[in-house]
Amino acid sequence: MAHLAPSGKWDARYLGPVPHDASYYSKCMLGGALACGFTHAGITPLDVTKCNMQVNPAKYRGLSSGIKTLIAEEGSTGIWKGFGPTFIGYSLQGLFKYGLYEVFKDYYMNLAGEEASAKYKGAIWCAGSASAEFFADIALCPLEMTKVKIQTSPAGTFPVPMLAALREMSRLRVDTRYPFGSLVPLWSRQIPYTMAKFFFFEYIVGIFYSKVFTAPKDTYSKTTQLGVTFASGYLAGVVCAVVSHPADSIVSLMGKPANKGKSLGAIASETGIVTLATKGLGTRVLMIGTLTGFQWWIYDSFKTAMGMGTTGGK
Repeated sequence: MAHLAPSGKWDARYLGPVPHDASYYSKCMLGGALACGFTHAGITPLDVTKCNMQVNPAKYRGLSSGIKTLIAEEGSTGIWKGFGPTFIGYSLQGLFKYGLYEVFKDYYMNLAGEEASAKYKGAIWCAGSASAEFFADIALCPLEMTKVKIQTSPAGTFPVPMLAALREMSRLRVDTRYPFGSLVPLWSRQIPYTMAKFFFFEYIVGIFYSKVFTAPKDTYSKTTQLGVTFASGYLAGVVCAVVSHPADSIVSLMGKPANKGKSLGAIASETGIVTLATKGLGTRVLMIGTLTGFQWWIYDSFKTAMGMGTTGGK
């Protein structure tokens, strides 16, 4: 039987179309790197604008006007600031986020056993994604801090090229708290975000295959399966944006010179919870919904090309 290990015992690593061995997990890591690196880097203009709306809401009042202001003051290259650390940082994050999710999900399912893992699927999705994100954010943090500093510093006050910016962050580590000064707020933003991302993705995929496409999943074309992947990813991304936005605002505000040396609590108190939760949220919903949809589509397209099948809906 496909779900049995060679030993004859039930094993989560044998539930899919191919065994989840070292080769499988390595391919998932590569797929995750491709999914996150290219998508995050591709929406750098939205990210630059969103970060500046959070840091200076009086000047950057909306997405369209914010982009126009950035281009007027810094030229067309101004909206692409931070592209390098975004691409490298989120490639590393995606490698661990998706790859380790597969590892931890199988581990927790085997730990729980066949009956409990079926009964508490949601808890396993959340535990697996939270565990993966813990390590993914350690890889991301130095580059995320550098990206935010590049994007929110007034023109001419901080290096824009990635290597020069990394050196400057290191030189000013007392002030910038580089390389892991933003790790706790990053965890507070990314772990709930990733738990929501994976839980709602898996949940929505399950709904599609139980309520809409009710025949066995493998009877549908790859195009249909990848369409389900994208739709589920987009809807999950909208939830993610709302859940993680207050912490995302704090990460952006930490890069503001006026907040140098202030505690996270002080920044949050001065800004106000309503502003933290709402300023730039519309832009982030658009950004994260699209981003998450394409991330899952790229990831599952890569898995499909490798003969590993799409995620979820078993």
